[in-house]
Amino acid sequence: MDAYNWLRKEAKGSQANTSSAVVWWSWRHRNLMCLGGETWSLQRLTCNIKNSIESIVISFSPSASAVTTNRYIKWNSNNFSGVILNVDGSCHGTPVRTGFGGVLRNDTGLFLAGFSGFIPSSDDILLGELFAIYHGLVMAKDLGYAELACYSDSLACINLINDPIERYHIYVVLIQDIKQMLQQTNVMVSHTLREGNHCADYMAKLGASFDVELLRHDLPLLVLLIF
Repeated sequence: MDAYNWLRKEAKGSQANTSSAVVWWSWRHRNLMCLGGETWSLQRLTCNIKNSIESIVISFSPSASAVTTNRYIKWNSNNFSGVILNVDGSCHGTPVRTGFGGVLRNDTGLFLAGFSGFIPSSDDILLGELFAIYHGLVMAKDLGYAELACYSDSLACINLINDPIERYHIYVVLIQDIKQMLQQTNVMVSHTLREGNHCADYMAKLGASFDVELLRHDLPLLVLLIF
């Protein structure tokens, strides 16, 4: 089957959403390699494909409103009374640098502590997201916060932690360490939208910008006050 007929068949088949996402991200990755000399790991490419599939399904579901409305999103406590941890991972630059970071706040938004870090020899955003959750939970435990809500904007990462563990996953040891910490504390790990996770995103980019594998911030950076 030639490419044209194959695309027409896949676009109308039962796996149309998956096929569309795979073709799009394969094409984009090809352009990144040819034009920017950037190569992604298979794990990072797979995560992007899965996230796109979820977005396509939501956008074209029967319940999706035909009328679009603007949504103004900012950080909030989601009615949680206690300590809130926002985390994020980041991959950017050429060559790609992977960082992670997060911020601890109380339910009124008061800064309690933050952290940022760099992962040498990695270009995998999923690893950055998992590192952010792991080190965020460790920092919260060290500070005596046994009960908190943890938010990440990586749905793939949240599912890996909340679902039964995949025995042969490339990061199974790190995922298991996170699960064990969750069992020892009263922590809720949930998904948040990127628009409400700007501070953690900045800390992750900060981590990717320096060669420090883990740095704790006891005072808020001035730039965080604008988010």
